[in-house]
This record gives sequence, structure tokens and C-alpha cells, in this order.
Amino acid sequence: MKSIFVLAPLVLALSAFCHGQTVSSSASAPEPMAASVSADDAVAEALQANPEIRTAVRRLSLAKLKTSTARNLDDPMLMVRDWQTPLRKPWDLNQAQIMLSLQQSFVSKEKRDQRAKVAGDDADVAASDLESLRQEVSVEVRKACADLMRNGDEMKLHDRQASLLKEAVAAALAEYTTGKTAQADVLRAQLALTRLNEHLIELEEERDNARARLNALLGRNPEEVIEIAGTYASPAEPPSTEQLERTAIANRPELASLRKQIATSRDQGQLTRLASKPDFTAGLGYMLMPAGSTFRNAYMAELTMNLPSLNRGRHEGEAKQADAATDVSQAELEARTSAVFLEIRQAQIEVLAAEKRIKLYRDTLLPQAEATFNASAAAYKNNRGEFVSLIDSQTLLLDIQAAYFKALADTDAGIAQLQRAIGAPLPVAPATERTDK
Repeated sequence: MKSIFVLAPLVLALSAFCHGQTVSSSASAPEPMAASVSADDAVAEALQANPEIRTAVRRLSLAKLKTSTARNLDDPMLMVRDWQTPLRKPWDLNQAQIMLSLQQSFVSKEKRDQRAKVAGDDADVAASDLESLRQEVSVEVRKACADLMRNGDEMKLHDRQASLLKEAVAAALAEYTTGKTAQADVLRAQLALTRLNEHLIELEEERDNARARLNALLGRNPEEVIEIAGTYASPAEPPSTEQLERTAIANRPELASLRKQIATSRDQGQLTRLASKPDFTAGLGYMLMPAGSTFRNAYMAELTMNLPSLNRGRHEGEAKQADAATDVSQAELEARTSAVFLEIRQAQIEVLAAEKRIKLYRDTLLPQAEATFNASAAAYKNNRGEFVSLIDSQTLLLDIQAAYFKALADTDAGIAQLQRAIGAPLPVAPATERTDK
């Protein structure tokens, strides 16, 4: 009878502790109603509202405006000249000679057209940079969406595991009160509950970070609550590496930008060579002659030209610099093309590996882990198994289920990265459902 009184407070304490430790994701941190969007909708919103994209759009508009003024002539010059004014009578303008003239420099149409062409090349480079940024933002948005989908699935998984563990703890306490199980089993249950709550804290941290990252990409408040609706992507039969590389050469914005830079360097070199041709300046003026002159009213006309042939060394040096800039851009294009091919291969490897993991988890590991857990649960209920085996099998099942969802999310991220590498969409097979496995 005495042992019963000693045991009762311990059972009550353990029961209260375990009840307090069993926390579901829905009850841990109440939050406002979440806005639900699909990954495609999130990408569309980011392309419109992302701050970096909006900045790049304005930069492109500025480059286009420069194109419209590249053909314009320089400003005309107005000159007023006073000379032969007596030093003793500086106020006596009747003794001075006063001239008012207007000058205009004329650059050949060939030079002005070439300047406009260079400015147009700069606008094309800005357009390629904008498209590159849009693709980069799209990839980051899809990665954040995949992380949020995986996190949501793991939250649901956590709730199911917490419910199962609560039942196991209740059974352990019942067995403990009757003396059919050891105190160590209940302590193991406490530890399992604590570790499960630790896992919940990690999930909430990952969710909040993914939301903040996605909201920043969408131009929203980082604290805004958002959830991702939809399913995981699944690639169709992947194209060959050669096809992917050809697609990248044709569509990757960075490569297009470097090709435009090569064109800009060549056009700049042509403009530099045109500088060896002279420019002309024409002037026309009115002259007021001093008092007593035969004709007080007169005019002045002048035509001047520069002589670039006398400064040939400078112009030849500038032409060589332009040619060297073209060679640098060509080398950068070759290096960037090689880097793009590496990105394609790495993204291929990532997608293929994720698909293999999905198949392994779905077809082999998950069924085996579920069977092991069910067998351990049945054995424990029938007093033929140990509680530690039940906890271990449940922990193993939780780890494999979480790894399965991570493989699904990795496939999404890998597909997005591969699309970024080639600069174009990939054919996608029917989506993989977000199962509750």
C-alpha cells in the first residue's frame, strides 16, 4: 500500500509533464490568416514588384533615352567680343570694335549614326541584364516556394507524429502504473517528446526564414504571412546535354549580353577610327566698327576644322584599345559559356539525384519504415516488444518521411536551377501530389 502512495505523485508528475510537452504546430504559435498563392503566381508577382527588377527597368529606360540623343549635334555657341577699347576710356564704346557671332560645330552623319549604334548596343546590354535578373529572381522565388511547401508538409507530419507519440506515452504511463513497464520507458518517451518539440522549433525557424525571403523577393513586408498552394513539379524526359547547351547559347541572357558587349566594342572601335576624319565648325557674326569708320556695320564669317592627321598616334592608340576591348569581351564570352555548361551539368546531376531519392524513399524506404513501426507498435501492445524499439522505429519513420519531402523540394529547386542555367522553360510532366506519407 505504501508503494502505491509513493508511485502516485510520480505518475501524476510524469503525466502532467508529458501533456505539456505534446505541442502541435497549430497550437504552438497562433498566427493570422495566411495568404495562399501558387508558385507561378508568386513568380508573376515578383516580376512586377521585385525592387531590383524595378530598378533594372528604370536603368533600361535610361539607356534607351540616351539612344535618342546620340545623333544630336553639339550646342551652338554665342559669342560677344569687344576689342580696341581705349584703356583710358573703357566706357567709350564708340571707340571699340564689338562683334556678335553664332557658331555651330558639325559632325558627319556617319559619326553620329555610329554614336547612336553604340548607344543602342548599350541599351541591348541593359535589356539582357534585365532579363538575366528576372530569371534569377524567378529561380529564387521557386526555391523559396519549394522550401515553404516542404515545410508545410513537415509541419503536418510533425502533428501526426506528436499525436502518435502522445498515445504511446499514455500507454507507457498506464503500463508504468501497473508495474508492467520500467520507469526508463517513460523517461525515453519524455526525451522523444522533447526532441519532437525541438524539431518543431527548427521547422518554425525554417518557415519564417523562407517566408521572409519570399516576401522580400515579392516586394512585400518580410513579416507577412504567406503559404504556397499547389504541388511539386516533376520534369518530363530530360533533353540531352547537347540540346540543353544549344538552348543555353540561344537563350541565356548573360551570353546575349556578352555578345552585345562584343558588338559594342567593335562599334566603338569603328567610331574611334572615324575620329581620324575632321569635323567642321561654321560661324557667322555681326560687327559694329568704331565711330569714324567708313562702314560701321559689318559681318564676319568663318569656317574652322580640326586636323586629326596631326595627332595620328592618339587615334591609332584609341583604335588599338577598342580592338583589345573586343578581344577581352570575346574571352569573357568563352569563359562564361564554359561556366554555363558547368551550371547545366550540375543542375542535371542535382535533379537526377533528387529523383532517385524520391523513388528510393517512395518505393522502398517508406514502406519498410512504416512496416517496421507498425510491427513495433503491435509488438509493444501485445507485450512482446520493448518501448525503446517503438520510439526508435517512430523516429526512423519521421526522418525518412522528412527526407522524402526534402527530395521533392530539391527536385523543384533543381528544375528551377536547370531552367535558369539554359535560360528557358523545361518540359514538365504531371505534378507530384503533396501526399501525406
